Amino acid sequence: MTASRGISLQLQTVGKRYWKLEEQAILLKSIIPLWRPTRTELWALRDLDLTIAQGETVGIMGRNGAGKSTMLRLLAGVTQPTTGRVFIGGRVAPLLSVGVGFHPEMSGRENVYVNGMLLGLTRRQIDARFDQIVAFAELESFIDTPVKFYSSGMFMRLGFAVAIHSDPEVLLVDEVLAVGDVAFQLKCFQRMRDIQAQGTTIVFVSHSTHAIRLLCPRTVIISGGTMAFDGDTPEAINHHFEILSREQGERSGESGSAAVEVSDRELVGPDGPTYHLPYDEPVTYRARIHFRERVVRPQAQFQVYSHTGVFVYGRRTMAGLSGTFEAGDTVEVEIPFQQRLGGDTYRLVLNVLDQTDDPLYTDGEGLVVYVAARPGSAGLVDLQADIVVDGQPVNEDVDLMLGPGKLRAAEYDS
Repeated sequence: MTASRGISLQLQTVGKRYWKLEEQAILLKSIIPLWRPTRTELWALRDLDLTIAQGETVGIMGRNGAGKSTMLRLLAGVTQPTTGRVFIGGRVAPLLSVGVGFHPEMSGRENVYVNGMLLGLTRRQIDARFDQIVAFAELESFIDTPVKFYSSGMFMRLGFAVAIHSDPEVLLVDEVLAVGDVAFQLKCFQRMRDIQAQGTTIVFVSHSTHAIRLLCPRTVIISGGTMAFDGDTPEAINHHFEILSREQGERSGESGSAAVEVSDRELVGPDGPTYHLPYDEPVTYRARIHFRERVVRPQAQFQVYSHTGVFVYGRRTMAGLSGTFEAGDTVEVEIPFQQRLGGDTYRLVLNVLDQTDDPLYTDGEGLVVYVAARPGSAGLVDLQADIVVDGQPVNEDVDLMLGPGKLRAAEYDS
């Protein structure tokens, strides 16, 4: 259906149901008359309400399986809702998955024409834009090669190039940029800035917190098929990592003895509990250690890991916690530190060891937090380096965000 004036996309109490088979559909059973496999309802989305105005850029975040891609397929018109209504205003260019819409036996050239026409372009319009599309995709040497020989990155480059040259009124992007190299990703982001300035609505689904923060003034968090948050991106990121840490704590697979348990993990900044850390702020990690058995002089071990599992920092008590702890005792642990990590997602872990360094408690998940990188900086630490040319500091443009509500330099420098 067509959206109201001024509204680009709208979901009204939308739900999407699938059916889950509870047993294998054995071939022999399938030919038995009147036999039906046991199945149960599986709701990917429930009671979702969302309104996106024309020209807005909105990020979508959530865990795998939360319902993000299902929502994007509904907005693209690829699937229909089980309940509720979807309103779509204008020409939609969906980039939902690498290679979707490409015929493997056809060449890149032929697929450009097929996809362009599916997106509403005429052959004459594609003729006029063909060289620009191929140049943007950087596929001049492979445009007449069957796309079944393309890598995932080549698929993505060609699909994105066609989509952004189709004059879309709505651009839907679902994580496909993750397969491109860094240089091409930057070119894609710049191109999205250009088409957003022309009034295009952009919905951007990504697991990259950094990309969401740079590109999207507004972010929606989907959790368990429902909307958990809709608002300003910095607050959304904090909410997202709060959900991650809570869910990981509920299913945490701690290892070690049954003598010790760690609970109530939190990270506290100047303004209270947080999961989104600005640079060079004083923060304190807090937790409780519960003793279920008698333990003599246990060790506390604090560790920080990047989202890829790289060990970043460690600190431990050398002489152990003083005294002997009996079953039922509880102690509070505080670990204050100055936040000087580089931009990334991190896990803060508190382990408990005995006097011989054997684990009494190993934190399998940790507290998940996000650190926003300053523009132009990269890596696991921020050295606060500057680049000075002829006595003048050269600073990267901080005006990176799409649309209203852009990040200001002060937010990076805080």
